[in-house]
Amino acid sequence: MGEPSALITGTGMSLPDNVVTNADLERIVDTSDEWITTRTGIHERRIERAGKPLSHYAIDASRKALDAAGIAAADLDLIILATVTPDMPIPATACTIQHELGNCTAAAFDLAAGCSGYIYAQSVAKQFLANGRCKHVLVIGAELLSKYLDWEDRSTCVIFADGAGATVMSAGAAPRGVLASAMHTDGSMADFISLPGGGTLNPPGQEMIDQRLHYIKMRGNETFKMAVRSLEEVCREVLDNAGLTPEDVDWLVPHQANQRIISAVGNRLKIPAERCYVNIDRIGNTSAASIPIALDEAVREGKIRDGQIVLMAAFGAGLTWAASVVRW
Repeated sequence: MGEPSALITGTGMSLPDNVVTNADLERIVDTSDEWITTRTGIHERRIERAGKPLSHYAIDASRKALDAAGIAAADLDLIILATVTPDMPIPATACTIQHELGNCTAAAFDLAAGCSGYIYAQSVAKQFLANGRCKHVLVIGAELLSKYLDWEDRSTCVIFADGAGATVMSAGAAPRGVLASAMHTDGSMADFISLPGGGTLNPPGQEMIDQRLHYIKMRGNETFKMAVRSLEEVCREVLDNAGLTPEDVDWLVPHQANQRIISAVGNRLKIPAERCYVNIDRIGNTSAASIPIALDEAVREGKIRDGQIVLMAAFGAGLTWAASVVRW
């Protein structure tokens, strides 16, 4: 046996049925298919309009991941839900997921790190698996961002979307598993991506609604510049820590924020487009859900295979950025 390691043993995803195309958005906001495609790479996205909460999609994705891993929900020792759009502020939505899955013993909590949330949660899970405290951990990234979108703000409503992705992580042995991970934060840029209302700073109420503080705000140009540089740096950091180079990477699975960001990071790392998994054109930006959704698609399509090196990286509100590199 090698050194203790954290393996990704199962993946799953769940998306709303409702598809919203760029043509649909043209009818409700001042935008065009060309404007959206050129700036984001998005052609369509899934938007929740069936009245189902976040937990519905997170549970569906989790059950698929458990099936793929071949373990029962009762075998889970820990459940981490990465999200900024929980069912409700109290209790943590992870507790609802634990109950609905039929597990009454696993620790469960929510983790909020914006679009970087899944990698943050994966990094936390890795510690519990590597030190022997847990045998199986369910790591979920799920968002219903449409519930907080201003459909008159074309800078945000054309980008964000809904969905859930889940992975089962299990204790194993090197050389497989998470080889290295890194997390970073710079709170001085917290206003780049924010939802100002609803918390203790701007509590729920008529004044908050009148000021439209219950919608996501984003400073797109500043965020773009910071994202490209930070993603390149954190990718190189985890590769260096794992003793690897970009040439060793079989698949780059980035947060699906923006096609231009993805392309710029790939170019800087000299990872060709054919080794970069992209689904933003069909799925949109699902924040913390985007990487686990992309992982599940890539695995089920037979692209990611045992023994391959998979590099994941994300950038989001906080500002936060993170990356991990896995031998599948």
